[in-house]
Amino acid sequence: MSRSVTSDARKKDTRDKIELGGLIVKAGLRFEKRALLLGALMDLQQRLKSDDRERTRLTAIGTKAFGNEGE
Repeated sequence: MSRSVTSDARKKDTRDKIELGGLIVKAGLRFEKRALLLGALMDLQQRLKSDDRERTRLTAIGTKAFGNEGE
């Protein structure tokens, strides 16, 4: 049973990572260097901690980009 739970957790983790990679592609950043992407994401994480307006603004942009796909 423990092995099944671990396997399910690994599958979910893998699926999450694939979906997150898809966001990079959807944003048109597929060919950017990984260091740039990581730096941008780390900077974003810091900005979101202190700026709720930025979070709202970026959420609106993302929602528009998804269209009817979901959130």
